[in-house]
Amino acid sequence: MQSSAIGFSPSLSLSANPRRLSRNGFNHLLLSPSDRFFSSYASSLSIASTSSSRRKLSVIGCSLKQSGWVASLTPGGSETASDGVVVRATAESAEAPESPKSKSFSDTLVLGTLFGLWYLFNIYFNIYNKQVLKAFHYPVTVSLGQFAVGTVLVIVMWTFNLYKRPKISGAQLAAIFPLAVVHTLGNLFTNMSLGKVAVSFTHTIKAMEPFFSVVLSAMFLGEFPTIWVVSSLVPIVGGVALASLTEASFNWAGFWSAMASNLTNQSRNVLSKKFMVKKEESLDNITLFSIITIMSFILMIPTTFFMEGITFTPSYLEAAGVNVKQVYTRSLLAALCFHAYQQVSYMILQRVSPVTHSVGNCVKRVVVIVTSVLFFRTPVSPINSLGTGIALAGVFLYSRVKRIKPKPKTA
Repeated sequence: MQSSAIGFSPSLSLSANPRRLSRNGFNHLLLSPSDRFFSSYASSLSIASTSSSRRKLSVIGCSLKQSGWVASLTPGGSETASDGVVVRATAESAEAPESPKSKSFSDTLVLGTLFGLWYLFNIYFNIYNKQVLKAFHYPVTVSLGQFAVGTVLVIVMWTFNLYKRPKISGAQLAAIFPLAVVHTLGNLFTNMSLGKVAVSFTHTIKAMEPFFSVVLSAMFLGEFPTIWVVSSLVPIVGGVALASLTEASFNWAGFWSAMASNLTNQSRNVLSKKFMVKKEESLDNITLFSIITIMSFILMIPTTFFMEGITFTPSYLEAAGVNVKQVYTRSLLAALCFHAYQQVSYMILQRVSPVTHSVGNCVKRVVVIVTSVLFFRTPVSPINSLGTGIALAGVFLYSRVKRIKPKPKTA
């Protein structure tokens, strides 16, 4: 008999039979070139199943651990203590084990569903977020709202014991704080760019993340790229430049905001390598993401007050001629989709290699760009399309050559 369960994290968790996570939450933060830091954050779900071929009474104990439901077989029919549920079953009632072919098909189906959800949530986030920013020109307040929704989800998760409430030391908070700062800035700059230029153009500029990753890693970590990686950066930079020159919605505020988002997001990766806490004190990825979300919310409160004031009240929105219900609804949906696509991204990373995840992230950016162009009817010239295509092809090439290791020097 096979036992499985599903655990919910701050945004969304839909997984079955994934691999176990490493306890070092920071090491996984460096895997994906686009959502690099948070593609490290994986779902805390572990499932183990066992079966017995002997026809006698056996006991299967299921306990709710920090990593999820863990099922273990107790030989001889003895009962084990657990902090969850104890289920008794006989060998006669056990189902036949799945064939490898059937298991492979089900795994592929689940993975395909996760990729579909990842793309879908990302599309809806960008659409709802852009609609809100077009009607409500306060990106700092919008960012505050998104972090507020995430904070509420985290508190609910901890309050109802959907995930174990962590015990955080001062050293851990000190190590996490710089990450929270640059994470906050990265999301803020992205919203500022989306408020100024087309969604497709923002994502074209954000295709330059690998360039910033390579430069910052060389400057601060001493990790110098191979000739193949450097070569892959040429079409990325050239494609973004060509697309920028022919972009109908181009303005410098939107351009530099997207570039600043690239810089801060990749700085986060460097900081996570440089200032990670000791391995034995490291946090799991869900806890890390949860703490950063709360820290970002706290950081955004005074920032929003001093930069934009209190502008999200119904009376203020009505005075500005904005549909209050529509803005509130779309803001909430955008925030939920944001946290949902992040979570699904980490669940995918748990199942596939970093290179596969990186390629999927590149395809996701293409899907978002094409969908936003069709939905918002963004005018796109042939040269602009060519520039975007070249940049994205460069990102795909980068994700492939990144795994090529330099040959060791012989004496």
